[in-house]
Amino acid sequence: MNEERARMVDKSDVEAAAALIAGRVRQTPVLTVDGGEFGVPGRLSLKLELLQHAGSFKPRGAFNRMLQGPLPEAGVLAASGGNHGLAVAYAARALGVPAEVFVPVTASPVKVERLASLGAQVRQVGRHYAEALAASSRRAEETGALVVHAYDQPEVVAGQGTVGRELERQLDGIDTVLVAVGGGGLVSGIATWFDGGVRVVAVEPEPIPTLHSALKAGRPVDVEVGGIATDSLGARRIGEIAFDTARRTGLLSVLVRDEDLVRARRLLWSELRVAAELGGAAALAALIGGAYVPRQGERVAVIVCGGNTDPGDLATRPN
Repeated sequence: MNEERARMVDKSDVEAAAALIAGRVRQTPVLTVDGGEFGVPGRLSLKLELLQHAGSFKPRGAFNRMLQGPLPEAGVLAASGGNHGLAVAYAARALGVPAEVFVPVTASPVKVERLASLGAQVRQVGRHYAEALAASSRRAEETGALVVHAYDQPEVVAGQGTVGRELERQLDGIDTVLVAVGGGGLVSGIATWFDGGVRVVAVEPEPIPTLHSALKAGRPVDVEVGGIATDSLGARRIGEIAFDTARRTGLLSVLVRDEDLVRARRLLWSELRVAAELGGAAALAALIGGAYVPRQGERVAVIVCGGNTDPGDLATRPN
């Protein structure tokens, strides 16, 4: 296990990240709605992190990693399903350094095209994130570029934790936060910030149960990667930091069906005109499909974490 990745992140790291990336990232809005619009009782607060630069929460962690010190002439390097790569490309362009991004051949064409438009050198390798990651590791040894991991570096996790810090300042009295999980950078950052004071629920697609399987096995394990949200939640194995944080903070893990991802995404569009990607709608899918049922009066916040999608198929209202 990589020593750097194994280091635990705490609230002071998140505070430091917030100070370091201030002015580099947006404060994204929170929209509070009647849950009846989604067939869910009570009121819901949606943290619209898909309105962040590059279309997801990921620039927070990318900037925090890249601003730790001088960057090498070779620039930065990342492996990604798409969103992390976009964040790294965006941050690299802002900081004036080159970026090389490895993505699987199954990555969304929307994301691949946008990566190129941000000036990144894009390399498509393998069908899954794990294959792109292996190729990027070999390339990093050749070039000396700074590696910005998608979810399992302390600086990245601390940066993503600023979503929780920001949310706490925007909303009073949160009981529960629902967060989509791929490799676990966002959920571990948010859980670190709240540190057990707010229930954090990790939401994963049934075909990619990385955290769920790890908690069941008592350690991170490889899972099969399938279903319709692999381009954003397609990690084969939960990160070490996320796993340790989940055990330390008592993180609850729930699984959602692919059909609920589709329904949640379409409802976000039909009711709010919010164009989320499938993985970005996963947290809401947990409520719509009943994977998580709030208690009477529970104040629930949902992180809508990504919007790098083709909105062309959103016009059809869900059944």
